[in-house]
Amino acid sequence: MSGGGRGRARRLTERLSSRDRAILATLRDLRTASGNQLGRLHVDGDHPIMHARKTRAALQRLTELRLIIRLERRVGGVRSGSQGFCYVLSGLGQAVLDLEEPAPRRHRRVVETKPAFHNHALAVTETFVQVVERCRSRRAQLLEWSGEPRCWRRFAGSHGQVLTLKPDSYARLAMDDYELSTFLELDLDTESLPTITRKLDLYVAYWRSGIEQHRHGVFPAVWWLVPSLARLDAISSAVRRLPEDVRDLFTGSLIDEAADVLTQPNLEGGAR
Repeated sequence: MSGGGRGRARRLTERLSSRDRAILATLRDLRTASGNQLGRLHVDGDHPIMHARKTRAALQRLTELRLIIRLERRVGGVRSGSQGFCYVLSGLGQAVLDLEEPAPRRHRRVVETKPAFHNHALAVTETFVQVVERCRSRRAQLLEWSGEPRCWRRFAGSHGQVLTLKPDSYARLAMDDYELSTFLELDLDTESLPTITRKLDLYVAYWRSGIEQHRHGVFPAVWWLVPSLARLDAISSAVRRLPEDVRDLFTGSLIDEAADVLTQPNLEGGAR
């Protein structure tokens, strides 16, 4: 960004509250979120009408400052109102966040994504929001959540080639005396089973590399979140076709149950 652009970003930073910065950071880390999701994460208040009004005002202000962009696509139809609009971080919003980064990240060009990609990104965001909500009401603590591409892992394959493992998210939670680390794969039944099998094989290759275990002492559980029992059975069948010594790397649950399962105090460590 040019010197003038950085100067504008600095001037805007002085006008932002901690909540404003948190909203920008969420959109940077999760790529997109609905007004409803951002309100649940960052806006206080129990009264539904007042909460919606405060959320609308906060997002409208950031939109007018050109720090975030409201997409035309809605979640929940026209009746959802402004809470149903989806938002992404603008280049200027990223520049504001870059002022606090020792090594600024590359700016992503904002586009109206294809429905399948957009729906998947929103589903990942919803899982994150629900985990945060469960942690507020339980003894669970969210220690870390990394979205794409920060959660990706690069490693050398068996022939020296560079491979990249691309989970949808990485999460680390603490519950009582337990800690859970997990790679999350949110599956909306849009990928073929051969594609799923290749992804399973890539996880196995990364586990065999030993890199994660060396860095963190444990390999995260690989958690497949799926929309139906039929899809869960299909992925479980693919896992059962793997060598016996790697099957325990993988587990799964329905998307609707994911936040509850992930914040239960009976899941220690990672896979191994």
